[in-house]
Parts: sequence; structure tokens; C-alpha cells
Amino acid sequence: MSVGFVMLCHTALDRAAQVARHWAAHGCPVVIHVDKRVRRRPFERMRRDLEGVADIRFSERFSCEWGTWGLVAATQAASSLMLHEFPGVRHVYLASGSCLPLRPVTELVAYLDGRPRTDFIESVTTEDVGWTVGGLNIERFTLRFPFSWRKQRRLFDGYVRLQRNLRFRRRIPKGLVPHLGSQWWCLTRQTLSAILESPDRAEHDRYFQRVWIPDESYFQTLVRQVSANVESRSLTLSKFDFQGKPHIFYDDHLQLLRKSDCFVARKIWPQADKLYRTFLSADLGKQAAAEPNPGKIDRLFAKAVERRTKGRAGLYMQSRFPKSNWENGMTAAPYSVFQGFADLFENFDIWLGKVAGTRVHGHLFAPDRVQYAGGETVYNGALSDSAGLRDYNPRSFLVSLIWNTRGERQCFQFGPDDVQDIAPFLARDPNAQISVISGAWAVPLFHANANFGEIRKEAARMQKIEAEYLDILRGANVKAKVRIWTLAEFVENPMEPLQTIIDEISPRSLRRVTEAPRMADLAGFGQFLQNLRNQGMQPVLMGDFPAGDDPRPQPSRRGRPYLVK
Repeated sequence: MSVGFVMLCHTALDRAAQVARHWAAHGCPVVIHVDKRVRRRPFERMRRDLEGVADIRFSERFSCEWGTWGLVAATQAASSLMLHEFPGVRHVYLASGSCLPLRPVTELVAYLDGRPRTDFIESVTTEDVGWTVGGLNIERFTLRFPFSWRKQRRLFDGYVRLQRNLRFRRRIPKGLVPHLGSQWWCLTRQTLSAILESPDRAEHDRYFQRVWIPDESYFQTLVRQVSANVESRSLTLSKFDFQGKPHIFYDDHLQLLRKSDCFVARKIWPQADKLYRTFLSADLGKQAAAEPNPGKIDRLFAKAVERRTKGRAGLYMQSRFPKSNWENGMTAAPYSVFQGFADLFENFDIWLGKVAGTRVHGHLFAPDRVQYAGGETVYNGALSDSAGLRDYNPRSFLVSLIWNTRGERQCFQFGPDDVQDIAPFLARDPNAQISVISGAWAVPLFHANANFGEIRKEAARMQKIEAEYLDILRGANVKAKVRIWTLAEFVENPMEPLQTIIDEISPRSLRRVTEAPRMADLAGFGQFLQNLRNQGMQPVLMGDFPAGDDPRPQPSRRGRPYLVK
């Protein structure tokens, strides 16, 4: 009977009764406090269920709303009853109704018998706390909190702002140094009785009744006044997420809980039958003596927090989808966008796929349909070629395509005739490699069999669209890797930029481009541009094409190009 348990219960009373019976059966007295807000019928059912079990008592009931004084009052009442009813108890272990023992009771008893004067309670000064959530550290102790944070949030926030504006400060009782820590502790009889029987208890209680979340500061502060041997840690495994909410353990956490070597864990899901059946069984078996070390699983919890807050790169979870800039990477993998290449070269997609060994699509954002590679109508991830479905959310369409084809480089064409809504997203995506031959859209117009008046009108429209697109690509917030050539400078030496593009798509292949794709016939193209000027349309994106001379590609230099300063 060297350790007694105080249990604070408010839900799943059947599970709490099961755990209390387990502890009492192993010679440990239990005092149970049931939240006063629990209805009478389930409370009476719990009392009948435990009736006749030796060494189980029920304490006076208090309303225990989160963050209020009721939790401390309930702990005080149950602890006082424990010290009065069971004089043989040397340590008092505070637990909740959702706690579950992870190791045999005999191991806990032996562990505490070896440390008869040690108090186990997390107790850290406000300056050293880095885990508080809510923006209040020392202000917990210097402001008043008469309103419920959960039920009266507007009044709570408004009253805090008022006190800050008025520069109101409460006086901390003399001799108290505010400390914070976990609510769940294990204190010696001497320490606990010194706190509960202190001549200054009335003053301390009045002060802490207006402290925010006093169950995390009352015993944590007062223990420093009366205890000579405090180990600032809890023997209970209790993990919290980045929002300050406790992690709930389920059946599939069985091996994780065993690995922690802790004596007790919370919060256990009431329907976790496997956990209760395993850890409350008589043949749990004796484990090797080990210090409780929740740090063993901290790495897993850190990964869980990172996965929850950041997610996987390029995967948009429901919890972050409405939040701008909460994504972990805009897309899941690098991809390449080509503008003007299919206009200048014949069968450019076939050539690029053969040379780079990758999948090359047509115009994914064409106005009539999505031009998947190979003419597919449905692509990875059940993505349809419907332009209507794509245009409902072009960003999500591209993100889904890149996510569903991870491990395979995606390349596609883009141009002035395509839906332009995706352009700002492409420019801000670090995974995008964008290569543009400005003015190349004029080559199909040059070969078109149409009235020149219609050609001039179409050229003006496309030049305006491409100019706006280039302005986006030259913006200050661009994160994509962008390369822009005018049509004139690209035609003059096509091999060098083509080699650069291939090297970026397949950096490990070390493939040398020995033959460029077949270029469209540009004989007379300079005169075509001059005719546009003569008709009042000024072509400015193609570069300097002489009216009389046809552009002739220069022979490619041997070896890689280099810069001479």
C-alpha cells in the first residue's frame, strides 16, 4: 500500500472503473472524483459497479470545466481523502479516468519504494516554458480570468485586452515563484500534506482561483516551497499536438506504448479493447527494469506533428486546402513547360521523349480538351481529358497530375491559345522549369492559309497574351526556373539551349544532343513580319529578323559552351 491513486473522471466511467478495480486488486487504494456535471444515473452505476471492492473511495464532487479552478478543488478533495483514509500510502499518483497502466503495478511500487522522498512533477519557470499554447505565460499569474475560455471566448479575450490596456497587474503572493507543468504528478505524502495543510492555503487558493489553467500551475508552484527533492518530470505518458490538444492512443499504438517504458499513459480511446485487454491482463509479464522514458517515442511524435502541419510535398490535405501558403511545396516533383517549341519544330514531343526518356504531353491547357501523351482520354489518378473539369480548378488539376505521376518527369506544351489562369501558379512553383521561345506562335500563322487581315488580327491577339505571360515570368515573386529566348536568337543557335534543357530534365544521363528536331521552314519569315508592320501591327517578341535575309542556324560548337570574360 505504498502508492495510492487519485482518479479524476468525467467520461467513459466504465473504463475508469475497470482501471480502478485493477489497481485496487493489486493492493493500491483508489480515490475517485467524478465530475459534478456527469449525470446522476451513470455515476450511480459506477458506484454500484465498484461496490464491495476494498480500498476504493469516492470524494466530494466539483464541476471540472477545462482551465478552471474546479480541477484543482477536485484534486485537493480527493487527495485529502486519500491521506486521511489510507495512512500507509507514501506516494499519491494523480491520474485521469482515461489513463491506463502500461507496466505491472508491482514495478511501479518497487520504483517508488526505491525513491521514498522523491516528488515526480513537471515544474518549470515561466521563462523556460516553450510548450504553452494560447499566448499567455507570466500573464496567467498577473491577470484575472473570471470567464471561461471555451464557453465565453469573446468575454475572455475582451477582458484580457482591457486589463492589458489598463496595465492591470495582480500581486503574486510573497514567496511564490510561478511554475508550470503537466497536470499529472506523483507526490510524496509529506509534500502533499504540506501543501494541503499549509497555514497560507486560504491565500494561495484565493490567488490561484483567478489564474488561467490553475491545474497546470497550483501544485507545480507550491511543490517548490515544500519539497527538497523534485524530479521535474511526469511518470505518465501524455503527448500533445501543435495545437495543445492531447494525442489519443488507439489499439494500433500497442507497441508504441510498450516502447515508452512509462508506468501510465493517457489519453486512451475508450473503445481500444485491445489496449485494455493487454495492459490489464494478469499475465502482462515482468519487463526489464527501465526508467520511464517518453523521449524514446518523441521522434515519432515529432514526425507526426510535421506530417500533420506540413504534410507531404505537393499533396493538399483537407485541413490545409483553404489556407493560403500552408502547402508543403506547390507540387510534388519537378516538371517542364515548353512554349513555342512545338510551333518551331516538327514533332517536338516525339523528339523530346526519345532524347530525354520522359513523358511529353501536348497542350494540357488547350481550350477544347486536355492533350495527354499518346492521346489518352483518362490519365493517372483518373484524371479526365475534359476541359470543363480541368478549368473548374486548373491549379488542382496540375497538382494532381504531378502527384499521381511521381517518379516520372512530366513535360507539356503551353502557349497563348491555352487557358492562361494557370500562369501565375507556374511562375511561383519552384518545381517548374519553364522554357519560352517568345514569338514562336507566329510560325504557324506564317504557314497558315488565311486572309492576311485575319492573320494580322490573330497575331496582335496572341502577342498581347504572350506579353502578359512574359511579364508574369519576369515578376519579383517568380520561383520557377525560367529561360526565355526570342525566336531570332534561338534560331541562330538552337543546339545550345536544347542541350541545356535536356541536361536539366535528365542530369545523370549525360546525353549529348547530336541532332536537333526538324525545324519549320522559315524562308520568307522576315518578309512576313515586315508585312505585319506594314499593316499596322508591330511584332516585337520575335527578336531582330531582317526583312530580306532568311535566318540560318549556325553549326553547333563541339563541347559544352563556355563564357569568356
